[in-house]
Amino acid sequence: MAVSIPFVRDIKFDYGIVEQVSPLIRRVIANNPGPFTFTGTGVYIIGHGDVCVLDPGPDMTDHFDALKSILHGETVSHVLVTHSHMDHSPLAHPLARWAGCSVFASGAIELPSQSEVQLEAGDDSGFRPDTIIHDGSLIEGNGWSMEAISTPGHTSGHMCYALREENCLFSGDHIMGWSTTVISPPDGDMDDYLNSLEKIAARQFTTIWPTHGPPIREPAPFIAAYRKHRLDREAQILACLEAGHARIRDIVPIIYATIDQNLWPAASHSVLAHVSRLIKIGKVRCEGEPAIDTHLRLV
Repeated sequence: MAVSIPFVRDIKFDYGIVEQVSPLIRRVIANNPGPFTFTGTGVYIIGHGDVCVLDPGPDMTDHFDALKSILHGETVSHVLVTHSHMDHSPLAHPLARWAGCSVFASGAIELPSQSEVQLEAGDDSGFRPDTIIHDGSLIEGNGWSMEAISTPGHTSGHMCYALREENCLFSGDHIMGWSTTVISPPDGDMDDYLNSLEKIAARQFTTIWPTHGPPIREPAPFIAAYRKHRLDREAQILACLEAGHARIRDIVPIIYATIDQNLWPAASHSVLAHVSRLIKIGKVRCEGEPAIDTHLRLV
């Protein structure tokens, strides 16, 4: 039986206006709403006086001006980035230059999308951090400490950050309350993604702050439903193969029969990510690299 994900989508805010959302966390949302960004990119400011800024977002003049106004009189010691997509990282270096600090992120070179179907807000392919961080790296300031947690899956270099003082997680696009996360090969990897979900679940955070949308206040059941949804999709794919539907192009209309057909090309890439994982774990095989029209069969 398919599991229902307990999505959280209600959020009240004004663009460019900072809001204190917890004792150590402020959030300001960029005016870049869309099908991949929901209401826009939520930029997080951690600390008071001596602060770090997480996922500064798109390089938009109004947004940059708002951040500079909000941060005036404070010391920005670090700019952190979860991953290099156009709605997360482009403003990182301009903000760091203005503040006189460095940009911190994974050193993984994330592969640009090779799909003609737009599945994301776009790749910031030229992004490189000033300082490379790794799983377990600790970034500290006055009264706050952020632990980097490597969470590949959405992208190969995706990094989440844990604010130790509040036992909360800044999840970037790894976990979003308003929607499931896009996993699209070659850079997206479903096996890595499921393993990363388990890794985050084991940490038992009390709150998850995604870059897009409102916080997730009950992480344990949410992550469990998120993961179960992916495994249910895999079961559907295996059932289709058993019934003789041997190509992704044939499988998508069956398991996505209730969604708008305009979304089927994007759904094909989600199925491709699942098929790649099923091949990796030895449940499916094919000749050559898996693709939309590749003939698949059960092992």
